[in-house]
Amino acid sequence: MIAVPAIVVAYLLGSLSFAVIVSRAMGLPDPHSYGSGNPGATNVLRSGRKSAALLTLLGDAAKGWLAVWLAKRFGAPFGIGETAVALVALAVFVGHLFPVFFGFRGGKGVATAAGVLFALDWRLGALVSAVWLLVALGSRYSSLGALAAAASAPLVALWLQDWRLSPTVAAVSAMALLLIWRHRSNIAKLVSGREGRIGDRKRQAGPPPEVRGPAA
Repeated sequence: MIAVPAIVVAYLLGSLSFAVIVSRAMGLPDPHSYGSGNPGATNVLRSGRKSAALLTLLGDAAKGWLAVWLAKRFGAPFGIGETAVALVALAVFVGHLFPVFFGFRGGKGVATAAGVLFALDWRLGALVSAVWLLVALGSRYSSLGALAAAASAPLVALWLQDWRLSPTVAAVSAMALLLIWRHRSNIAKLVSGREGRIGDRKRQAGPPPEVRGPAA
């Protein structure tokens, strides 16, 4: 029963949408109101404030890492084992996708997933991040990098677990499926050739002046 409060706290921690929090703190418009409408670092970057995007990225990744690290570091005396840690990992990720504090309108989960993976096993985080980096830089499609990383994550987790179908592998697989589902609009754009590339100023343009914050 101790695991239930840990899972709830992880979900609430995941529900802290740093795209919205940082934007409000820096006097920027709500990230739901421009660009892709996604409350994530990439969309916040369209506000013209690189510092806001960086803080969003770090905050979203940190909350995923922190929830899992706390469960692993302090959970054992309270009976929180591998299954509970896996559920905590999934809960903080789901919190980011469907944040109770922001009308369940969350982000796509790339940064939070990265934080979770590094906390579960730094090798898992490093290898999956390498897949994202190679694909994203090679194709210049950030979304394609995220999709490739998501597809690779369960396989990497399986390999690191000696091909054992563990609770960790199950949680990573569920996260991967959710992340791919959240990128369904990007998949459609990739297929139709309408997806914006990294560095494409025309497609990556920020919000029009009337929706920019005073400091944008």
